[in-house]
Order: sequence, then structure tokens, then C-alpha cells
Amino acid sequence: MAKEKNIKKKVDNKKKEKNNKPKEKFLAGIRKELKLVKWPTAKEIIKYTIATIIFVIILVLFFELLSLFMAFVKGLFN
Repeated sequence: MAKEKNIKKKVDNKKKEKNNKPKEKFLAGIRKELKLVKWPTAKEIIKYTIATIIFVIILVLFFELLSLFMAFVKGLFN
């Protein structure tokens, strides 16, 4: 009986190992991919942030001018 219990424990342990392996492989793959990523430096982040803010300001100004122009055109025909 003791042998049967040991065999059953071994089988159960193998099942647990099989269930964990796909998760472990997935997480290992993620870690491997994240090591390949070129993370931006602090200077690059600041540069990109400033560029984004300037771009957004330019777009806001463009659409505001477009809105004013459309209001002017609408005023001409009323």
C-alpha cells in the first residue's frame, strides 16, 4: 500500500508540474522579450513628451482657427 501511495504522489506531482510548465514558459518568454526591448532614457522621454505637447498645441490652434473661420463664413450667409 505504501508503494501505491508513493506512485500516486509521483503521478500527482507530475500532473502539477505539467500544469505549471505552460505558465512558466509563458512568463519566461515574456521576460526574454522584455530584455530585448530598447527602453527610452529619461532624456528621450522628456524630448518625446515636449514634442507631443507641442504637436497637440499646434492641432488645437489649427482646429480653433478652423472653427473661427467656419463661424465667420456662417455669419456671412445669415
